[in-house]
Amino acid sequence: TAMAAYQSLKLHTTPDKFYVEACDEGSHDVLAIDRVSTDISLTVQKDIPPSALTQHICCIVGTIRLVAGMYLIVVTKKEKQGEISGQAIWKAVEFDILSYQKTILHLTDLQAQDNKTLLMMLRGVLHTESFFFSCTFDLTHSLQRLANTSPDFHEMSLCERADQRFVWNGHLLRELLTVPELHRFAVPLIHGCILSYACVINGKVFDWILISRRSCYRAGVRYYLRG
Repeated sequence: TAMAAYQSLKLHTTPDKFYVEACDEGSHDVLAIDRVSTDISLTVQKDIPPSALTQHICCIVGTIRLVAGMYLIVVTKKEKQGEISGQAIWKAVEFDILSYQKTILHLTDLQAQDNKTLLMMLRGVLHTESFFFSCTFDLTHSLQRLANTSPDFHEMSLCERADQRFVWNGHLLRELLTVPELHRFAVPLIHGCILSYACVINGKVFDWILISRRSCYRAGVRYYLRG
């Protein structure tokens, strides 16, 4: 699709910056995050220092400010849940939370403890499981709604056109979405359940797919207590 998010990313880490390189065929974009000023901008591959530590990542969840400063959250492992209209749907399995700050020596003991508690809470939320995403398909809208939208709607990026009720990382993506050129680095995460089965009835082969999305405005415990 015209405004699909990048599907293949590399994270390059230096003492001063995070660089997220788009590795899709024909892509040359590099997202640069200044770890000191927290500025986010678009740059090019030649600006990435050879000394940078490099790892593959699946997608950017977003950024968040805690007591110690800003953190970058990324998905580092995914599992394929199936396909819809030929587009891959993924379950986010493992996350990494990367601090912009190189040390927490600037914090008091109480602040350091608060920051540790917040990080523990954040990791707890990320590991509730059931976070799903697609770089090429809009999981926040039903197929019926997508079929009744205008061509202009499909030209928008996944995050621009997403139904915000079902975007669980909307707050974390706010900084990224202030720069239109960076929208292809942003992927909406939904929370809920996605089931996909290949079925045969009367010799007819078809895919049976169920998507149940939780609203981020109704994030109570009933989902876990009653299913």
